Amino acid sequence: MSVTPFTPTIAPDVLEDLRDRLRGTRWPDELHGVGWDQGTSSAVLRSFVRSWLEDFSWAEQEERLAGFSHVRVDVDGHGVHAVHERAPRAEGAAEPLPLLLLHGWPSSVVQMLPVLGPLARPGEHGGQAHDAFDVVALSLPGYGFSDRPTQPGTDVARIADVCVQVMEQLGYPRFAARGSDLGAGVLQQLGLQHPDRLIGLHLSGTNPYLGYVPQDLAPAEEEFVQRAQAWNATEMAYAMEHSSKPQTLAHALNDSPAGLASWILEKFRTWSDCGGDLDSVYSRDDLLTNLTIYWATQTIGSSMRLYYETAHSSRAAYGRVEVPTGMAMSGADMFPTPREWVERSYNVTSWTDLPRGGHFLEWEVPDLVVDDIRTFFRGHR
Repeated sequence: MSVTPFTPTIAPDVLEDLRDRLRGTRWPDELHGVGWDQGTSSAVLRSFVRSWLEDFSWAEQEERLAGFSHVRVDVDGHGVHAVHERAPRAEGAAEPLPLLLLHGWPSSVVQMLPVLGPLARPGEHGGQAHDAFDVVALSLPGYGFSDRPTQPGTDVARIADVCVQVMEQLGYPRFAARGSDLGAGVLQQLGLQHPDRLIGLHLSGTNPYLGYVPQDLAPAEEEFVQRAQAWNATEMAYAMEHSSKPQTLAHALNDSPAGLASWILEKFRTWSDCGGDLDSVYSRDDLLTNLTIYWATQTIGSSMRLYYETAHSSRAAYGRVEVPTGMAMSGADMFPTPREWVERSYNVTSWTDLPRGGHFLEWEVPDLVVDDIRTFFRGHR
């Protein structure tokens, strides 16, 4: 086991191959006037491909990434990438709280970049020094600059173990944690299997899984179940494919950057509080940086495979997480989730209804996320 400094880079020949493939995109037909009704709009995707080819500069993004402290942590022979931003130390001051940040799919550690500075150096971003965190934004195994698993079995439960080992090697036997999407799934397993390691959890989002529906539903929960069932009927096909035949899709998306962009950007549009306009919430550089990392590291297959591994897991724990949990919830996420439903699975000690934002809150509303994290963990320092 070891921790080594790391610099995110992409080889020039990989970037040139990407540009060649973008130039050679073979576009499908599209019915007149359908827009996004049948999936990704060809007009919008063509615009993004053109931006990726003509305007996007990986060199500029590489320089931006180099402004953060990156490490690779060896866990049982597999490299795990993380951005490790340590808070400044002041003589006589309490040690900053260690905070683990976990992204989900189809995101990456790039989602966390807007919140790293404010969390680690609050005095530079309108906050108070006593709110500082040592932040560890981890790339999930099989995502981005973390190694791709080579054997079956890397599910959310296994990644929870990996997180414990990474944090311990970085000097944090106990830590706070924040996540959403699959990252929240990992943290749920952490809370069930390693509750002694956690100071507290800060989560967002919802889980559309309805494998078991209790009989004693409150009215708000009954409405939630109806919304979740409707969502599953119209929006869940991607997850069913990931959970059943991820390799079939991997062959296509790993070979076509336009196809990769189509599969990923449609989810950013659908799950964000953007009113159908990606450019109203995200910078194209951010979205294209995320796509470029997926493409260059060839992790679209391994990222989707996490769904399969988790759906077929034999080691995932079940039960209620008793670790103190703060929820920052957006009504513009996949669908609203009532507190009563979440409290069946978590010891919810704080609940914030955010006025805006969707599924990717660190990108969409970093100021609100930072404020809620600071507020919640003040009671756990």
